[in-house]
Amino acid sequence: MTARTTTVILDGLAFPEGPRWHDGRLWFSDQHDTRVVAMKVDGAAETIVEVPQQPSGLGWLPDGRLLVVSMLDRMLMRLEADGGLVVHADLSELAPASCNDMVVDAHGRAYVGNFGFDMYAGAKPRETCLVAVEPDGRAHVVAEELAFPNGSVITADGSTLLVGESMASRISAFDIAPDGTLGNRRVWAQLEGATVDGMCLDAEGAVWAACPFSGRVLRIREGGEVVDEVTGTHPGAFACMLGGDDRRTLYVCTAPSHVPEEARAAHAGRIEAASVEVPGAGWP
Repeated sequence: MTARTTTVILDGLAFPEGPRWHDGRLWFSDQHDTRVVAMKVDGAAETIVEVPQQPSGLGWLPDGRLLVVSMLDRMLMRLEADGGLVVHADLSELAPASCNDMVVDAHGRAYVGNFGFDMYAGAKPRETCLVAVEPDGRAHVVAEELAFPNGSVITADGSTLLVGESMASRISAFDIAPDGTLGNRRVWAQLEGATVDGMCLDAEGAVWAACPFSGRVLRIREGGEVVDEVTGTHPGAFACMLGGDDRRTLYVCTAPSHVPEEARAAHAGRIEAASVEVPGAGWP
């Protein structure tokens, strides 16, 4: 295993999350600044859309329209070609607490996680569900008893969904049926001393997973073996994405704190990057 450090590409963010490589740029949610940002490889960034109830997971429909999770009101929003942000799906009757990360497959079907409890009010953690949203906006629960479903990825052949369960220190796998329903749940990796947050896949089937309380991003093989590691400049590494023209740049979202008030006050969030050997694959 080779320990690597990062280069800071963009600074001064509140709390970057949900990075996605799309159309030659890194897109991410500056969550506690309530906006979605797109960044070129040189760090030049622009705000794409404001999401007042906090953006999180990002993805795209096959026609190119952006989907973005609106956390606090538990909505999945859609950015129209004219710049209007509209409701794609109302998840408030299905998700018991703030929605968070999301992966969107090749057909435009979204899988959306949620906290399961009011984390910032000090509520007791509890297991929760994963919601699937069809391309036409119909939503239904596809998995339950998940411990804070967070980073989610889909393998390149579209057959398997991996879900990071932050409060169980594990990655769970599901087979994806043609209609998008999930089955054959199993533990893909159980990790010791690591909280799993945002994730991405590479072409060898390994997962890069951010560890939010150690500043590390781990490359993990099925079964739980950690074979590589990247360390950011902040104590918190919250999500990662393989991007760049050859998909061999590992982008990492870091911040000194995930607490909304602290993140907004500091505005010290960063996009950092490190070069890796194996390119990205699958979704996102």
